[in-house]
Amino acid sequence: MKQLSIFIENKQGTLLTVLNVLKNANIQIIASTISDTQDFGIYRIICDDPERAYVVLGEQGVSVTLTEVFAIQLEDKPGEAARVLALFAEADISIAYMYSFLLSGKGILVFRSSDTEKTKQVIADKSLQEFC
Repeated sequence: MKQLSIFIENKQGTLLTVLNVLKNANIQIIASTISDTQDFGIYRIICDDPERAYVVLGEQGVSVTLTEVFAIQLEDKPGEAARVLALFAEADISIAYMYSFLLSGKGILVFRSSDTEKTKQVIADKSLQEFC
């Protein structure tokens, strides 16, 4: 799955500008998270058309990258994220970052791993269901 990472200044109106660019392009945001430092933030989003979002943001001078991430469906019950992350830990796969959300009664765990190929293998071997 493709995720956009948008680099934004920590100042009033910057996030709104990005959101308006996406709105005007009729791009639907499915999930998002922001991490920040004192001067800048990274706004990570999953959307319905990441390639087009990448283009329209770039055309507006927004600093943006497209990154491969994984999104796993979980049962909406306590301990599911820990259970799934333990499978990757057992395979010696580090998680660089993650965030989660609920959609139609299912938990969705989005993350970037240290080893894409190994992660794909664990997903297949353990019959984990990917969100797409």
